[in-house]
Amino acid sequence: MTQAITTSQFDAEVLQSETPVIVDFWAEWCGPCRAVSPILDQIAEERVDELRVVKVNIDEEPELQQRYGILSIPTIVLFRSGEPAAAAVGAQPKRMLEQSLGLAEA
Repeated sequence: MTQAITTSQFDAEVLQSETPVIVDFWAEWCGPCRAVSPILDQIAEERVDELRVVKVNIDEEPELQQRYGILSIPTIVLFRSGEPAAAAVGAQPKRMLEQSLGLAEA
């Protein structure tokens, strides 16, 4: 299941995580964000032993939006070893999202 995190939690939950973390940058008013949310929940459930999924509400955490240059939402970023490793912008079907994040073969 996905977890909402704040700027103060970000370093500990994402950058210092030993497992890869998918960060969903989203906002409450964003329709495509709501469309991709159940897909991310499904990925989190299927890969519970491989990675974690967290959500950052850009309206509540503008510092993180600026730090990572988030210009469009949803933006989904895969962090490995504290660094952004892959990203997907916009709502995508599950298979395309997994490919964009490097989680599935092309």
